[in-house]
Amino acid sequence: MDSRSSAEDDFYFIHMLTKQQKQELVKDLTDKFSKQKSVVFTDYTDTKVNDLQVLRRDLKKGGVDYQVAKKTLMQIAVKNAGINDIDIIKMPGQIGVGFGFEDEVSAAKILAEFSKKNKTLKILGGLLGANYLEATRVQALAQLPNLDGMRAQFVGVLAGPVRNFVSVLNANLRNFVGVLDQIKNTK
Repeated sequence: MDSRSSAEDDFYFIHMLTKQQKQELVKDLTDKFSKQKSVVFTDYTDTKVNDLQVLRRDLKKGGVDYQVAKKTLMQIAVKNAGINDIDIIKMPGQIGVGFGFEDEVSAAKILAEFSKKNKTLKILGGLLGANYLEATRVQALAQLPNLDGMRAQFVGVLAGPVRNFVSVLNANLRNFVGVLDQIKNTK
């Protein structure tokens, strides 16, 4: 019985691919790089398999796909997707990529949170659309609220002046009723 986990299988799988399988992987990666809203590049060297499984589970819940592949295959996929200002081959360590398809913040937020708890996972940089972000910018992106949070803040900003206007109108009505009540009491 083989006791390897799925993360270990991923590691062995990407290092034992046929030429056709590599071409299919590059095609899949190219598609992901083309459709992403954001990408986070990580170095998962020395990260335990169990920790990677927990990370993948958390990412999946957040709508983020995490892919591990050889740097050369990722570099080909990035170029095929029309992203030219990044050199994955020069990135240190073993590279894992978090693809955010639903919003721009989720991948950065989940991976940054995980890297705080697990120091072996390092954020190397990322993409916002086709624009490269340094690791510090990815960390800053992780601090932003997700799309639902931004919508809630926007609605709050829009509702604030309306709420204040209604309060002013109510205050004037209360004052007017108070004046009428005093006139009635004096007569």
